Amino acid sequence: MDVKDLLYGIQENIDEIISHKGSVHGSLWHELIRTHPVDIAHVFKNLNKDHIKKLYMALPKYIQLDVFPELQDKIKVYVLSFLDDQEQYEAFQTLSTDDLTDLFDIFSDEELKRYLESLNKRVREKVIKMLKFEPESAAGIMHTDVLTLMEDFTVEKSIQLMQRLRPSKDVHQSIFVVNKDHRLIGFVYLEDLIFNKPNVRISSFMHKNELIAQAHEDRETIAKEMVHYGVSTVPVIGNDDIFLGVISGDTLADILVEEASEDVQKMAAMAPLKRPYFETPFFQSVYERSYILVILLLAGSVSTTIMKMYETTLTEMLLFFVPMLTSVGGNTSNQTSAVAICGMASGEFDHSTMRLFLRREFIVAIFLSLILGVTAFTRVYLTIGGVWESLVVSFTLAIIVLVSVTLGSAMPFILKRFNIDPAFSAGPFLATIMDIVGILIYCTSIKLLLF
Repeated sequence: MDVKDLLYGIQENIDEIISHKGSVHGSLWHELIRTHPVDIAHVFKNLNKDHIKKLYMALPKYIQLDVFPELQDKIKVYVLSFLDDQEQYEAFQTLSTDDLTDLFDIFSDEELKRYLESLNKRVREKVIKMLKFEPESAAGIMHTDVLTLMEDFTVEKSIQLMQRLRPSKDVHQSIFVVNKDHRLIGFVYLEDLIFNKPNVRISSFMHKNELIAQAHEDRETIAKEMVHYGVSTVPVIGNDDIFLGVISGDTLADILVEEASEDVQKMAAMAPLKRPYFETPFFQSVYERSYILVILLLAGSVSTTIMKMYETTLTEMLLFFVPMLTSVGGNTSNQTSAVAICGMASGEFDHSTMRLFLRREFIVAIFLSLILGVTAFTRVYLTIGGVWESLVVSFTLAIIVLVSVTLGSAMPFILKRFNIDPAFSAGPFLATIMDIVGILIYCTSIKLLLF
């Protein structure tokens, strides 16, 4: 059975499956327990609390432990609430230290204290240490359960250590090397241990680290550097070069996806969601979206004030073209800012290429102004037949396009200079600015050229 069909069938017949009754129970249940834990966890997303509890407890013990790490954090918290102490301990054992830290971030102080007591001393100390770091920092996203080697180890001893500690410790393609004080000094590739003789010390073929992340360094900065240098695994160090953990390729992919999602939300004038959509409280979602829209609404009303000031110069026919002018301004600025933001995100645009980019965009703006200006003149002339009116509209549109491209290309760099995310320069914010500027240019042009 196709996985999607199976999941749909289980959700549609959840009562029969939980009660172990009905004609479809047997076949669906056997299919379910043979399904990948990630897909089983997906079933829980659309169930109410009563069904979550009954289905989870109905699963065999070994499947419960396979599924628990794949559940959403919100569901993990609920599952823990109905497990006994031993079951909670076993569930925590399925999570890595960094996953535990992420989960504990959403607990209340009382819950955090109670659950921490159920961990063994070594894991508890690691979790408490990681909770001190900002979630957006390198240390906040690193994996700590990774294998490290000592510089005086031989190849034979290193391999024996790996065999003994795996799978309790993650082994990456790059294995980092520390000294007796646990300071990072280099790394070896997994294949280095294969191609060297057993009695050779790893210090003799150890490599220098290409990229090192500081514990408090921003995760987005590290992700960009990993992409730039083509590095899939980066060590994280604290004070005095003490090795803390590793940022892996899997984590890098997660960061890039999360940062891209945040940028899209910011470009749409939204505060980035800290949790998945359905885990975000309803009224929190309403608040975070409404207050920005209220600000944009009040800012947009400035356009009405300007038009009121120039009501004697705006004839009914000229008012007909206001939506066209404002939409062109918003579309052009959004298009340009999107180019700038994508270039900055990929590292193509920086301080060294900023002037070249702005100069090229200014030339692009001139050509766009001419093309759209001629198009607007033709459109207006065919509509009302007045040459001067057509000239005013086309002239205004050309100036609006020129200003839009200039603002759209420069605004992301200006915001970045003041440590504001450049993504905020796109979407409704810039469109609202261009509405105001466009109306002002239009009214001024009419007053100067027609009166």
